[in-house]
Amino acid sequence: MGPLVARLSRGGRRLRQADRNRPWVLDSAVVAVVFLMFCLADLLHGGAGDGDGPRRFRLAFTQLPLAAMLALQAGLVLPLLWRRRRPVAAFAAIAAVFVLQWSLGAALRADVALFVALYSLTLHGRLRQLPWACAATAGAMVLVAVRVSPPVSVWDALFFLLSTTTAAVALGLMIRVRRAQLAGLRERAARLEIERDQRSRLATATERTRVAREMHDIVGHNLSVIITLADAGAYATDTAPERGKEALQLIGDTGRQALGELRRVLGVLREPADGAPGGPELSPQPGLADVDALCATVRAAGREVVYRTSGDVDALDSGVQLTAYRIVQEALTNTLKHADTDARVHLAIVETETRLTIRVQDTGPDRTPGQHEEGHGLVGMRERAALYGGTVSAGPAGGGGWSVEAVLDLTPQGGVR
Repeated sequence: MGPLVARLSRGGRRLRQADRNRPWVLDSAVVAVVFLMFCLADLLHGGAGDGDGPRRFRLAFTQLPLAAMLALQAGLVLPLLWRRRRPVAAFAAIAAVFVLQWSLGAALRADVALFVALYSLTLHGRLRQLPWACAATAGAMVLVAVRVSPPVSVWDALFFLLSTTTAAVALGLMIRVRRAQLAGLRERAARLEIERDQRSRLATATERTRVAREMHDIVGHNLSVIITLADAGAYATDTAPERGKEALQLIGDTGRQALGELRRVLGVLREPADGAPGGPELSPQPGLADVDALCATVRAAGREVVYRTSGDVDALDSGVQLTAYRIVQEALTNTLKHADTDARVHLAIVETETRLTIRVQDTGPDRTPGQHEEGHGLVGMRERAALYGGTVSAGPAGGGGWSVEAVLDLTPQGGVR
């Protein structure tokens, strides 16, 4: 049953496509079918009331000459050629010929064209025009019922004719509603596809931004530490070779740490191979427990770092801890880039019931105006803080140096902690 339905569905789609390309073919086919099934019999036998049925039924109708019969048949059938493009005009023309024919007392099998036109108007025309068409058809049916009243009861004739009219209208409405439903489903499917593509693009852009932010934090911080250590090692090579060796070892450790973090970030972007495990082996994301190691790398680069915490920072959500770690990392990186080598850095992370405050302040001299300009690092910090309804402010500190302060909102959605 399934393959048969699929073949019928494909055939229906091909027919609809062919009809859209050449609509005149179907219209001409309808006219040809009506002529062959209804008009040809009248031409051969002299009309619907001649040659068939009881004698009293045959005598109730007027026998038309062949030319008049052809003219009436043409008036009934030919307007069907534009029944879809101009359904009102086609119906009006056929109804006028229909009334003229029955006014003459003639009966033609081609009268079926009136019901075809009414069906087409219901399907293709404007619905506000349908009541007038139904009223005109009902009036024409009354005329027919009166004309056939000698052999047939008026009420019996009206019941049959109005039932046929109702069937034509009902069929047109049913197909019209069905087409409207299918059009709505197609529109909804197209809209859902567009929304899916938009969500995919937004997700891609969000992921690209996240990866770029992680890359900036990882590469920026570790390269700043490596450059500072390399400069210090080169300076100490002649005066204190052991310090130069220590600087090289720290450079290696920092490089390996940076490489590991880069592999972790880029590993989530790699598609797993067929038959491979479900994903890369990832180390945990850094948190506030890793800030001590971060401060150690800055101290190794020659800066003095004073670090203190307040509150239960280890119990914070992992997402909050990652955000705080990256903000601290970026602030310390800026200190390595811009502060003097003898600058002292004060780092404080304070957790209260509703917020987490991060302060990073160095005691170096005032920086040049060009160093105060906002770069990608400060933008990244603000984007991270915004995820938790927080803010980041940065500027010259009182008494010299530079200060960065970030405040994250720890209040869960719904107001319950």
